[in-house]
Amino acid sequence: MPPSPAAVFETDLPLPGRRRGKVRDIYRVPDERGGPDRVLIVASDRISAFDVILPTPIPGKGRMLTDISTQWFNFIRERKLVPDHLLSTDPADIPGLNDEQRRQLEGRMMLGRAARVIPIECVVRGYLAGSGWKEYQKSRSVCGIGLPDGLQNASQLPEPIFTPSTKAEVGHDENIDFEQAGEIAGRDVMERLRDLSLEIYRTGAAHARAHGIILADTKFEFGYALDASGNPTDEIILIDEVLTPDSSRFWPADEYEPGREQNSFDKQFVRNYLQERVDRGEWNKMPPGPELPEEIVRTTLSRYEEARTRLFGA
Repeated sequence: MPPSPAAVFETDLPLPGRRRGKVRDIYRVPDERGGPDRVLIVASDRISAFDVILPTPIPGKGRMLTDISTQWFNFIRERKLVPDHLLSTDPADIPGLNDEQRRQLEGRMMLGRAARVIPIECVVRGYLAGSGWKEYQKSRSVCGIGLPDGLQNASQLPEPIFTPSTKAEVGHDENIDFEQAGEIAGRDVMERLRDLSLEIYRTGAAHARAHGIILADTKFEFGYALDASGNPTDEIILIDEVLTPDSSRFWPADEYEPGREQNSFDKQFVRNYLQERVDRGEWNKMPPGPELPEEIVRTTLSRYEEARTRLFGA
């Protein structure tokens, strides 16, 4: 299926420092007042699975992710949980772009404060799923945290747990225990990040549950804000995205049943389709990935749309 004319698969803006992630294009935006560079994060319509960027975009996915993330940032700000990086979502605030380039950014950009990234993924789990479920089956623990016997796939945990992981440049992040995270980032810092992460998770999970969504787990990224000279301060801020279907597991509460895989508001339809192709010997989970049928694209997009509508209304 050729890319939809409405889709933004990638951007090529006249800004320095371009980096391309699996979904996001990231640029440096010089501060015209002489302060530290800001960061432009553009959510494309790319989608990845099994660490492979697929050739078929999901038109509008980037806008939905940005909308969900910015509404969560506002939610967190209103409750004064933690400062964040978000400065603007208005393309007019990006200097040096023409009208067409600004139109391309509409609804899918975040201009953020630059930060010295803390190299730990701050994962909070309220339910046992994914790599946590696999680890529990082997050791009855997750990232060094012992858990009760008798839990099932997707069981709710007695209390949410903080399970950090490394930030991998390529491939999968690696789950580590709290002591290892402290060796990397400093124990005092990790205690602050653990407490912040758990507070954001609990507050967000309560809002989601009130709107028919179980927030099974999620991950946060933090950094040290920079001063006027571009040096890191002691101020820790929430960066990147927050509580989106790309960084979290969202399950419909009315369909929840422990002991099995749950339906989800994310790209699980894509993973399932691709796994079927792998099982038939049609793909080996290596680049390039296969094209996605239109039905898979539509279904995936509808799940993101439903998550946004349930959480924050139309």
